Amino acid sequence: MMHHFWRSLRLFLPGSIVLVLMACVQGHPPKAEIVPKSSLIKSSPRSTEQSKTIAKPSELAIGPTIAPAKLNTKPLSTKPLSTKLLDTNFMIFGGGGAPSYNEIAIEKNIFYFQRTLKALSPNGNWNNRTHIWFANGNDGRKTVRYIDGDRERFKAPTVTPLIGSATRSNLNLALKTEAESTSPLFFYFTGHGSHNLQDEHNNSMILWDEQSMPVRQFTTQLDAMPTTKPFVAVMVQCYSGSFANLIYQGGTPQRGIAMHDRCGFFATVKSLPSVGCTPEVNEADYQDYSSSFFAGLSGVNRVGKKVSSADYDEDGRISFREAHAFAKIDEQAQDLPVSTLEVWLQERLNEADRKSILSIPTAEIIKQGRPEQVMVVRSLSRSLGYDQQKSDRANRSALKSNSSLDSSLKQTYSERITMELLNIMAEKKVKQSGKANWIAILEKLLNCEGRSL
Repeated sequence: MMHHFWRSLRLFLPGSIVLVLMACVQGHPPKAEIVPKSSLIKSSPRSTEQSKTIAKPSELAIGPTIAPAKLNTKPLSTKPLSTKLLDTNFMIFGGGGAPSYNEIAIEKNIFYFQRTLKALSPNGNWNNRTHIWFANGNDGRKTVRYIDGDRERFKAPTVTPLIGSATRSNLNLALKTEAESTSPLFFYFTGHGSHNLQDEHNNSMILWDEQSMPVRQFTTQLDAMPTTKPFVAVMVQCYSGSFANLIYQGGTPQRGIAMHDRCGFFATVKSLPSVGCTPEVNEADYQDYSSSFFAGLSGVNRVGKKVSSADYDEDGRISFREAHAFAKIDEQAQDLPVSTLEVWLQERLNEADRKSILSIPTAEIIKQGRPEQVMVVRSLSRSLGYDQQKSDRANRSALKSNSSLDSSLKQTYSERITMELLNIMAEKKVKQSGKANWIAILEKLLNCEGRSL
């Protein structure tokens, strides 16, 4: 069963050799349907192995193209939305499903998010609007796993203010309470995810006591909220890209795009584990999507140092999609970050589109891109020694001899570039399609992902 599981985890990009990060947390039961995030990152002594597989040339990084979704008959508004979220509520759920994989890095992610909010609004009331549920809550049990020297230890959670445990019932109640308000909601989930081998469009968050919250159950709760309530999610668990389906009614693409104002950003595609759950305590060694996204958003990394500005369009603010772009450039790990818009866009492409796009000189493609997209392609291309006058296919063929980076990071950067080029040209296809509803969906998601705090 496990052999079948790992064999099934492939990254689908044209003609590429890809890396699959095998996630295995010590002490966690080997259930095929629950696979926590990678135990370690970067310099950790417990690093998991990586395996290489040959990608199928006809499929995407986000997985096979699904059947065309039904579109709502009611036209979607393209009216520009507010660029900044005001009076935002922050809902944080985090932790492992059990002490054996409730790593200290997850708790530290919450601390870093709190520091990010403080950096963004030093005199604001963000603390009064931040609500946290973590692991076993405040019952005093020592459930947070960490490494002290060469010994494994456990401590009680120290997150404050802490409302309670990160259980499914508490998440349901929290979402139900939010449905009574029109205030914007920023939802952050840091923890583990499970892979639905029968339906990758319905992967799950793993909550405390190994309870699960699948995409469709979660999105059904979001559907109960006011359609005018802005909702933005950042989710960093394994297989989190599946939650890009939260833009659909009930999380089901065949039911069409929801009328709600919501979008999200995810550490990796729906078919792959993500990086970032470690029992190591030194945050200077952390390389994961949370670290890079919040550094891009606030301008300060998790050890308190300023980072280069992610204001790529130079409009004086950092949007969520600019922070997302910063993470693609900054994160030196095997994640392949995606957003709701990016997943939706790539599902508009067919096999012929992909083959054609990857044969076009990179320099020609990025002329069509937004500033943050151009920065992603140029920055990663520079790291790999890519020639932007050549096509992506040609650059990938020459990759082995063109970079001093380790092979796993080379492959990751290469995949990110390919995905970005596909995103740019998919957006062009939508704009030129003449399909009013496609264009309305594009503008709706651009508006949502282009907001800031």
